[in-house]
Amino acid sequence: MPYADNHGVRIHYQVEDDGPPLILQHGFTQSLRRWYLHGYVDALKSEYQLILVDARGHGKSDKPHDPDAYALPSRVGDVVAVLEELAISRAHYWGYSMGGWIGFGMAKYVPERILSLTIGGSDPYERILPTHHRLDGNDPNAFMNALLGYLGIDPATIPPAIRDEMLANDFQALAAFQRGRPSIADVLPNMTMPCLLYAGEPDPIFPKTQESAKHIPNATFFSLPELDHGAAFRESGLVLPHVTKFLQENS
Repeated sequence: MPYADNHGVRIHYQVEDDGPPLILQHGFTQSLRRWYLHGYVDALKSEYQLILVDARGHGKSDKPHDPDAYALPSRVGDVVAVLEELAISRAHYWGYSMGGWIGFGMAKYVPERILSLTIGGSDPYERILPTHHRLDGNDPNAFMNALLGYLGIDPATIPPAIRDEMLANDFQALAAFQRGRPSIADVLPNMTMPCLLYAGEPDPIFPKTQESAKHIPNATFFSLPELDHGAAFRESGLVLPHVTKFLQENS
């Protein structure tokens, strides 16, 4: 099982096939398996070398319980550690939700490593969680329901298998990460690599994702009508045509 090391934190990753390298970074409470589950890997692996990364605190990567371990530069360093392990200098990057936040971090801290950037359901602006969302992780169901409420997702729409996977997380690690974040919107004018941003229209994050695209010099934005935050990742058949066209134009 392949791991990269970032200052003592082990980061699990998987590689599929050959071609231009494309990093796939999942969202909060997920793991790299979700790219397989929703059909992204099968759709992309014939054209790209897919580099799927379990973010720290998730999947088979290490799960620190110290909030300081989840600072954005460390999370960017995890991706760079994987690239270094594979001796890859530059790659395309696609991140959804939390993975999109890490993508903005890649653009801020290591833009020289990015060929193009695809970001779904995310923005670079400050996020302050309401007090009632700052749970300690001792009650996984309460944690998940608070998270889904914050994202405007009806818990009844979550397939049982996905909810079971989400409830298998280390919730102390998730709670350590979920403490709000500062704005890094100052990076937007400097994002000169080709960028593609998207979000589902009912997603509470939609306006900020759309707004951020307006301040990126070389950005395209597309929307997904009627898809909430979770569905805009699950419905890969609606997302992939846009992203594969973008990647083909910038590979």
